[in-house]
Amino acid sequence: MSYSLSKRFFDIGLSFFLLVVLFIPLIFIAVMIKLTSKGTVIYWSDRVGINNKVFKMPKFRSMRIDTPPVATHLLKNPEAYITPVGLILRRFSLDELPQLFSIISGDLSFVGPRPALFNQDDLVALRSAKGIQHLIPGLTGWAQVNGRDNLEIPDKVEFDEYYLLHRSFIFDIKILFVTVLRIIKRENILH
Repeated sequence: MSYSLSKRFFDIGLSFFLLVVLFIPLIFIAVMIKLTSKGTVIYWSDRVGINNKVFKMPKFRSMRIDTPPVATHLLKNPEAYITPVGLILRRFSLDELPQLFSIISGDLSFVGPRPALFNQDDLVALRSAKGIQHLIPGLTGWAQVNGRDNLEIPDKVEFDEYYLLHRSFIFDIKILFVTVLRIIKRENILH
């Protein structure tokens, strides 16, 4: 079986498994968001997907509804925009859980370059120059586990290119394992 086919089966199987296991926590998070802040439970972010096509990526809303549509690390005072529940969601990356549906639909994979925001033209251009736009973006990726938003864009693209050139099922498992460790240790996560 080819790498891409096994990756797809793995993505779908693990997504369904996690949705079943996490059903009650997902409902609890949704209720807590609704009770503690104005706005919708899910925030739909315009992201750049495979072949630079824009898609809607769901996240549990962790920011106030008046937050500017830029990457969190570009906000002057991001903590001022985080909702009371949002702080916990971000600390443990729980805001990313609705992206399991994007994995099932094929817009995302568990592992790949993290999808750029629709307005991150510099990141999109650098990735396109290296052929990275042909990869399905991921819930996590090699750049994510090596610095996340602390990386400068050229460094992020270097990690994405390394993934492009060395991707394999074993490498994906390694990235997932390191991601879980980073979440447990709360490394490279906005507090």
